[in-house]
Amino acid sequence: MNKVILLNKRPQGKPTLDDFKFAEEEIPTAAEGQVLLKTRYVSVDPYLRGRMTDAKSYVPPFQLNQPVQSGIVAEVLESKSASFNQGDFVSGLLEWKEFQVSDGKGLNKVDSTAADLSAYLGILGMTGLTAYLGLTEIGRPQAGETLVVSGAAGAVGSVVGQIGKILGCKVIGIAGSDDKIEVLKSKFGFDAGINYKTAKDMKQALADAAPQGVDIYFDNVGGEVSDAVLANINNLGRVPLCGAISSYNDTEVSVGPRVQPVMVKNSVLMQGFIVSNYSAKFPESIQQLTRWLQEGKLTYTETVVEGFDQIPQAFIDLFEGKNNGKMVVKV
Repeated sequence: MNKVILLNKRPQGKPTLDDFKFAEEEIPTAAEGQVLLKTRYVSVDPYLRGRMTDAKSYVPPFQLNQPVQSGIVAEVLESKSASFNQGDFVSGLLEWKEFQVSDGKGLNKVDSTAADLSAYLGILGMTGLTAYLGLTEIGRPQAGETLVVSGAAGAVGSVVGQIGKILGCKVIGIAGSDDKIEVLKSKFGFDAGINYKTAKDMKQALADAAPQGVDIYFDNVGGEVSDAVLANINNLGRVPLCGAISSYNDTEVSVGPRVQPVMVKNSVLMQGFIVSNYSAKFPESIQQLTRWLQEGKLTYTETVVEGFDQIPQAFIDLFEGKNNGKMVVKV
């Protein structure tokens, strides 16, 4: 039988295991033009929380009693498609199932000899593309500038910081533990780090770490952390808005400092984005990321959880900061 994970109910606040339901179905067979896929790695990402809410967004919400979807690397077990062969590995947006069939649309072959398969869900997948394109297209870093990254120990944040260093920036990371701050500096080459959970005054901590002010703020979290960074933003600063994990589980609209006076006074550019905005640039961006990875200029950290049954818990653990780097589930 084939295990499937369904959305059982819409989360209220932080997701719980009760929001998911396991089901079983017959293992499908490939029809003409289709491939039979075996799931190997599953990506769990904060943005999936938004799709669990029945609200208008840039992608449709998940439907109740239907499989959850995310980025997956799968193996082709059987092919009746001219585009794929048995034994190929592919990545794409697929359902949380052990086995499934696909007509091949949206699937991309991945090279298991160039990098670990899980990397195609992270640094060579949407994670790396989000970091690279958000920083270069909106942040437009220049050598000598100061870049601050929130959620810096996460999958996207850790890559943003490294790219910032490659491009000549001073990079300051914000994360939620001293261990994560140490990893940012020792493994990813950040110049400094701030533990937002222990800093008594974030605004002052940032002023101390960035005495010349902040030129680029790559925002993954929103909330009070971002309020403190914006209080230190420089004239003509740029703020790529990638995520707001601090508020994803809020049940009421949060209230904070109004950003307009700061932005007007300092002529700041703040722009939200989703990585698909730049889909035309994906091929060249992946080539650049691959070169940097092979040259040793980029590295990455993964939190790998084993077992199909652990997918919901791994997703929930994202909101407690239990991941270092990209969180993936190995099936």
